[in-house]
Amino acid sequence: MPTLFRGGTVVTNLPGLPVTDALAVHDGRVVALGAEAHDWAASWDEVIDLRGRCLVPGFRDGHAHPLAAGIEMTSLQLNGVSTLDAALTAAGAWAAAHPTDAWIVGAGHSTAILPDGIGDATWLDAMVPDRPVVLISNDHHTMWVNTAALRAAGIDTNTPDPDGGVIVRRADGTPCGTLREFGAIRLMEAVMPAVGATERAAGVAPSLTELARHGIVWVQDALVSADLLETYLATAAAGQLTCRFNLAFRAEPSHWRRQADEFVAWRSRVDGDPAALEWLTAGTVKFFADGVIEAGTGFLLEPYTDAPHTCGLPNWTPGELGEAVRCFDAAGFQIHIHAIGDGGVRMALDAIEHAQRCNGSADRRAVIAHTQLVHPDDLRRFAALGVIANFEPLWSQLDPIMVELTIPRLGPRRSALQYQIGSLARAGAPVSFGSDWPVSSVNPLAGMSVAVTRRTTTGEPVGGWTPDERVPLLQAITAYTAGTAYQAFEENDRGSLAPGAWADLAVLAADITTIDGDEARDVTVEQTVLAGVTVHRAE
Repeated sequence: MPTLFRGGTVVTNLPGLPVTDALAVHDGRVVALGAEAHDWAASWDEVIDLRGRCLVPGFRDGHAHPLAAGIEMTSLQLNGVSTLDAALTAAGAWAAAHPTDAWIVGAGHSTAILPDGIGDATWLDAMVPDRPVVLISNDHHTMWVNTAALRAAGIDTNTPDPDGGVIVRRADGTPCGTLREFGAIRLMEAVMPAVGATERAAGVAPSLTELARHGIVWVQDALVSADLLETYLATAAAGQLTCRFNLAFRAEPSHWRRQADEFVAWRSRVDGDPAALEWLTAGTVKFFADGVIEAGTGFLLEPYTDAPHTCGLPNWTPGELGEAVRCFDAAGFQIHIHAIGDGGVRMALDAIEHAQRCNGSADRRAVIAHTQLVHPDDLRRFAALGVIANFEPLWSQLDPIMVELTIPRLGPRRSALQYQIGSLARAGAPVSFGSDWPVSSVNPLAGMSVAVTRRTTTGEPVGGWTPDERVPLLQAITAYTAGTAYQAFEENDRGSLAPGAWADLAVLAADITTIDGDEARDVTVEQTVLAGVTVHRAE
């Protein structure tokens, strides 16, 4: 239905016309802007008065885990828990309300609520002594379990630390109940009840609802297993998708060579499925270069300030990562590397450079996700190599994890080099934004607010933390729209509102171009439009 939006601010992302006052849509595409759209007002079947509000390109999340988030919504939720006692109480209450569940599984708590980020099994034993309890931290790099869970997994004093993982121990060598990184977490996952097709399917609807509610029209799902691939394909076949996705398959250091042909076959399944073509692409391979700094597993170039005996926990050797990246790059996959510490970021850049040197020039658009700590010597390498710096801007603030865990581990000098969004943009690097949902809120407006202010919800610090790294609001919008469209190789007809582009839109409840950056986080999305079709309308 031909539709005209007018009477408010339209953010276009176009260099010559960044903002206008009207937009016209026909057959799923933008057909006119500004005065031209007004001239054709009588031709449209529907005229929507923005009433001074703001219309922006549909938001696009450059790094998230949407189906995992939807599945988590059906289990014990600890996202809003702010104290250790509250987490324990929630676990006990959930266990009491689910007396027939063989395992109690929850997710979403911040490691900042635990002393030094470490949870003890005996604390959970006091609440749930009879069944295994597994609580996954919001960063998904730490698992807190009770004694029954340790027993079920066979983890005891004699269990060695696995490759790519740490079993945190008490002074006497006994496991305390905290498992760090995937190598250790998998010891528990091997005995936990598997998430079946029914549970995965149940997570689809809440995930799609949450994405549409926040104006999100495309997501990079940054970790897709064979099971999740089946769920995506089944949902597409059922005609239930209301958001578009690119699927990333995770390369494992121990057997990536065996995965190479498998990933090509998975990509071919998506490319050859008529029901999936409109909604899904599967052109990305994901790597974890390292862990996270708050757990002491992010890979640093110099030792941790609070643990001078270690530089963290790289998941790959530099040579093996380089060869794996080269292999998947040669197979035509886009490279997407989780890199947190400056050592992890450098190793990722080196691997991408190795692929370029071996495979020749190409439009790769490799992505380094999170990009938390970048050594000054590596800033200009992003632009030189054409590497996209994907940030989760909500993390660039002095929240409890930053204040209580990260900064003490890095010290003041390195702490000031975190989340250099402004510096990398000024150095010419392509920048995209994401959320890492369910690690943190999927709300793009909350992320943009922090990108613009570098302040917490209480307005601290007044001038912003590392204020040189703040970015203007329109640049933040671009990173969540055009920046992620560039990441997806879709910048020619998505991510901006040029005539001819797909009409992917979000109508906001206020004009965020005229309000304080702190206020932007509270603005809601009133309407989400994907290719001209409304997929969300606020009541």
